[in-house]
Amino acid sequence: MKKFFALALALVLALSLTACGNSGNKTIKVGATPAPHCEILEVAKEVLAKDGYTLEIQEFNDYVVPNTAVEDGDLDANYFQHITYMNTFNGEHGTHLVSVAGIHYEPFGLYAGKTASIDALADGAQIAVPNDPSNEARALQLLQQEGLITLKEGVGLDATKDDITANPKNLDIVELEAQLLPTTLKDVDMAVINGNYAIDAGLKVSEAVAVEAADGVAAEAYVNVLTVKEGKEADEGIKALVKALQSAEVKAFIEKTYEGAVVPLF
Repeated sequence: MKKFFALALALVLALSLTACGNSGNKTIKVGATPAPHCEILEVAKEVLAKDGYTLEIQEFNDYVVPNTAVEDGDLDANYFQHITYMNTFNGEHGTHLVSVAGIHYEPFGLYAGKTASIDALADGAQIAVPNDPSNEARALQLLQQEGLITLKEGVGLDATKDDITANPKNLDIVELEAQLLPTTLKDVDMAVINGNYAIDAGLKVSEAVAVEAADGVAAEAYVNVLTVKEGKEADEGIKALVKALQSAEVKAFIEKTYEGAVVPLF
């Protein structure tokens, strides 16, 4: 009987220690693209550590897998996309992704390739744009902002090449995957490049031929968000991550590091 109670006590103690170990394991897995998202998360990681959380950052170089990984539960959250892309992705893939916080805005830039200025663009010049729907619409809106094309009235963020009603210079608008745009820049006259890929390629928004107007619809429609699967919004780890990403430390890092290429929205 004594042996039985000794074994039972040992089992209870073992279970108690295991439970304590699990309660102390506060790891948050987040997917992100390299710059600026992974870099910003590295700062948030230090902030989270003070609250006893471990931030595990997984780097991706595309816009699809980070979302499917959150949907499938392989990641707790991701931080790489703007709200409009997330909503479009849900519609196209049947996913259940939601934003828990807006963190920053990355102005789109029109960058010079073989041609140095808008005035110097020749008839039939090639301009590369992202090929995913929400980012292509944004690129077309920037080209319209600069007077290079005219779009159908009211198309807004749903604009496609088919909505171009005027193209005085007969521009050849080349649709490419967003991550390929910086490496293609030398082969086209100009390219409209997503902020994160421009930063990663060493391109400075201050040197762009044109930049989205800061008071336009873009800042609201293209706020970069922390994304989770619906139902996870109230998780304590997610709340802690939001607090860290919207901390004074992160804001100071963004403003000092990116010189206007990334704008904090908190």
